Amino acid sequence: MMKLRHFPVAVLLLLVGQLALAANPLIPVPPQIAGKGFLLIDADSGEVLASENADQVLPPASLTKMMTSYIAAHELDKGNIAIDEMAPVSIKAWKTLGSRMFIKEGTAVKIEDLLRGIIIQSGNDASVAMAEFIAGSEDAFADLMNQHAALLGMNSTNFANATGLPAPHHYTTAADLATLARAIITDHPQYYGMYSERSFTYNNIRQSNRNKLLWRDKSVDGLKTGHTEEAGYCLVASAERNGMRLIAVMLGTKSEQARATETQKLLTYGFRYYETRKLYSAGQTLDAAKVWGGVDDKVNLGLAEDVYITVPRGQYGNLQASMKVDEYLVAGVQTGAEYGKIQVKLQEQIVLNAPLVALETVQPGGFFKRLWDQLVLFFVKLVS
Repeated sequence: MMKLRHFPVAVLLLLVGQLALAANPLIPVPPQIAGKGFLLIDADSGEVLASENADQVLPPASLTKMMTSYIAAHELDKGNIAIDEMAPVSIKAWKTLGSRMFIKEGTAVKIEDLLRGIIIQSGNDASVAMAEFIAGSEDAFADLMNQHAALLGMNSTNFANATGLPAPHHYTTAADLATLARAIITDHPQYYGMYSERSFTYNNIRQSNRNKLLWRDKSVDGLKTGHTEEAGYCLVASAERNGMRLIAVMLGTKSEQARATETQKLLTYGFRYYETRKLYSAGQTLDAAKVWGGVDDKVNLGLAEDVYITVPRGQYGNLQASMKVDEYLVAGVQTGAEYGKIQVKLQEQIVLNAPLVALETVQPGGFFKRLWDQLVLFFVKLVS
């Protein structure tokens, strides 16, 4: 059995300050977007704020390099490669067509420079050199890319190369690219700053970041552009304002100007009409439940992960939370095991439904403690 308790979210959060109550907000439909597909999400909550053809399989062009740089950051964090290590440049890397960092065959390039060449200059030559250094060949690296995609849940993606140059069976979706962008930001934050750098000079050649929003909107701090004739002009952008971070994915626009303008529309819409707040922290005590027959008589319950909620602006104070807690908990209670549920609603819409887990272990007590609690529990159940 479970016992049901209702709480205003403010009580559970123990937040300081006034929570404004508001009537139903007036929110327009998302702006009309001139592209093959797009998606706007909150980076913390994952809430989708606007989308069209977000699950349609499309060529990613140089947005592919987001995975190339993600894997490089992953390998750096694991210690498999070092930021100041030198990577040799092969003939294949040197001869790779398209946008270039202008590395030279027979030389060696510092990993840090290659990473900037991939992220800022969108260098196909840098991408191939990085792929070969990490996996031995670009084909082997593509297999690694697909393994990472599977681990991230990018289930509609397949990579055939490290650059995004047109190839059979090389595709993704706006939804999968948003997943990858979240991973870049959260998994390896120490390298995310490179995505906001406006230019990079290598071999005495200075090239500017192709993400025009870095100049137009000071809240934008990444991520990547892409373009081929097949894919059109594409952009994945992220921006943060007042602690709220949005990710916009724009695929298949008709020009460099259009991809920036259409992406800006999405970001403006999201920031103007929605807000995101952290409801609960991982490990925060939300309830203390009675434990029968244990060394301790109570166990603290909470959530295993941080929880963020995205709601229309002005509606945060209207959230209502309820908890269902197992009514008769018997030792031993295990840390991380589920012993209830927490549900948060905005009016009649469920915005959170998460398990309540034990925040510590409660071992069984001694023989007489267990015997006495069993006897008392028997009568408690009988009366109830």
